[in-house]
Amino acid sequence: MDAQRSVVGLVAGILAVPAPAAADPPVCGPPVVSTTQPGYTVADPDCDVNGTPFVPVNGSSVWTGITDGAAYRIEKPADWNGELVLYAHGYRGLGTTVFVDSPSLRAHYLSRGFAWAASSYATNGYDVGQGVRDSYTLIDRFKERTGLRARSVYMTGASMGGHVTAVAIEEHPQAFVGAMPVCGVLGDAELFDYFLDANVTAAALTGTAITFPKAPVDPSFQEVYRQQVARQVPLLGQGAGLTALGRTWGDFVEQRSGGTRPGFDNAIAYWSALPGIPPLTTVPFLFGVYPGLSGGTAGIAEGNLTSNRFTLYQSDDSPWLSRDELRVNRDVLRVDRTDRPSRDLSGVPRVDGRPRVPVLSMHTIGDLFVPLSMEQEYARRAALQGRGKLFVSRAVRALGHCEFTVPELAQGFDDLVSWVRTGHRPAGDAILDRRAVAADDFGCRFTLTQRPTFGAACPA
Repeated sequence: MDAQRSVVGLVAGILAVPAPAAADPPVCGPPVVSTTQPGYTVADPDCDVNGTPFVPVNGSSVWTGITDGAAYRIEKPADWNGELVLYAHGYRGLGTTVFVDSPSLRAHYLSRGFAWAASSYATNGYDVGQGVRDSYTLIDRFKERTGLRARSVYMTGASMGGHVTAVAIEEHPQAFVGAMPVCGVLGDAELFDYFLDANVTAAALTGTAITFPKAPVDPSFQEVYRQQVARQVPLLGQGAGLTALGRTWGDFVEQRSGGTRPGFDNAIAYWSALPGIPPLTTVPFLFGVYPGLSGGTAGIAEGNLTSNRFTLYQSDDSPWLSRDELRVNRDVLRVDRTDRPSRDLSGVPRVDGRPRVPVLSMHTIGDLFVPLSMEQEYARRAALQGRGKLFVSRAVRALGHCEFTVPELAQGFDDLVSWVRTGHRPAGDAILDRRAVAADDFGCRFTLTQRPTFGAACPA
């Protein structure tokens, strides 16, 4: 799934004076009370959460402020090329302090003459709609603060910010010339279906009876589910200690997360060893994201978004079901949705897959938080909309969520810019070709740094 606001910066944000920040490093101020979200505070955008001041580099000019409960940062290089990049951050949990930070490609954007802007959003949680609203307003904020108008704007974002990116270019199709979501939730509620799949298959394999309560969920259910998971974990194992049953569970997770692919044995070991995220920090990671903990609402939808009513579970890519697969499909808990992704910015907004501008996306193939299947879902939707040629997906051989190196991200951004400027579509990976995804060299082309933890190196 970040920093704080001074009184001086707040006044500057309200007045929108088009003057760059002072040369002296800012003094970090405490969070200020949000003017739009009761109970929220907004961190000082002049400093990172670790206390590092946000200051100009290499002659750039920076502007910060807070507007409508959201902090923002803007930076323009001395030799500006007239173009602007918006950066949308990922999920930041359920805390009540919002903060803005800088994109990992900050230095690269500036070196190529791009200005950039980022927002904290006015809310935390899985509020994609707020992320879209607050990111889009940065276009006007840039003009107000700098006195200059960007001639073209790129939309970028990571993780939930990828969902923000995908929705933003559909909601405001005339505003952007290109988009780069990375490790993004490009399949909207399909992500929560995947979380459901991982949990119900584990329960079916271990013979554990689990439930899926309706929202609003009684807080006591967290402890009930923790105890149910505690009965499953010894049977499945964790990390390098996965049992035979645990490896079988991993096979089902593999098929639901993108299909047979290199590095998955290490991926399931890595992710099964990680602790869960709040509220279930004492269970393995994939159990802590069980949609039943929120009644399938992701904490923001009106009803249950998740369903496996018609899902066919398989542990390999064979079209024929084995006896064990038939047994899992018979025993698995079935859940039906009562709500769907929204057609507006409320709840969890739908991604139609109908970009009007070039979209270059990147995903690590061992990511089991936001899995490769998100890329595949977007590719299918774009193809159905007749927009498949506007989408390029690149696979990177790493286990972690958003575990890209700066050179990998920079190469992707540069290729997107070239695509926008020349019309020549860059290369990508055939993520919908099961044989290509299962090949030993899948992900090698765009992996610039080998990760020993991933497993086998790319074939020579």
